[in-house]
Amino acid sequence: MDALPRVYVVDDDEQMRRLLSRQLQPDYEVTCFETARNFLDVASALSSGCLILDVHMPEINGLDVQRRLAERNLHFPTIMITGLGEVGIAVQAMKAGAIDFVEKPFRRDTILESLRLAQHHLEPAVTASENTEVAKARLAMLSAREMQVLDGLVAGLPNKTIAYDLGLSPRTVEMHRANVMRKMEANSLSALVRTALAAGIHVKS
Repeated sequence: MDALPRVYVVDDDEQMRRLLSRQLQPDYEVTCFETARNFLDVASALSSGCLILDVHMPEINGLDVQRRLAERNLHFPTIMITGLGEVGIAVQAMKAGAIDFVEKPFRRDTILESLRLAQHHLEPAVTASENTEVAKARLAMLSAREMQVLDGLVAGLPNKTIAYDLGLSPRTVEMHRANVMRKMEANSLSALVRTALAAGIHVKS
């Protein structure tokens, strides 16, 4: 019998750790860590697996964990857990190598879909160049106005702010946003950000 795929959860919130353990079992072997330091202390000895990482933790936050893993050349395909309205932070995480981000509160099927995506990055056969070409082709389908709306979305701006900046009505921005999502074949904001980054779009930090 094949071993279950491994998932490491790093979150200082005990309720969140319990929730994720319930949501991921029995499909995954889940190991939880209360602090980022506890995880980093043993990371080099851990078996290959995906990482679910909370952005906001005391002492060492999620972005710092990413940086320290990269410095040690440790590869854990990472899903970042963020609060609502923290798209800007999530984009920073994805620019630093995170595979996806999930906004709280989230459903079980959302986190499972993110994990399926992350698992592909455990395999050496991931064709990043092909993904880039597909993303660039989708990006080329956008109009100039849709590109402006995409820039705002990836920067984490709400529709009303994008509308104000572009001198449009919020309703018009919603229509452009729907077109952007359709042309980029993104069914969520995280998927849109992932495709935009793969296409090489410039994202302001």
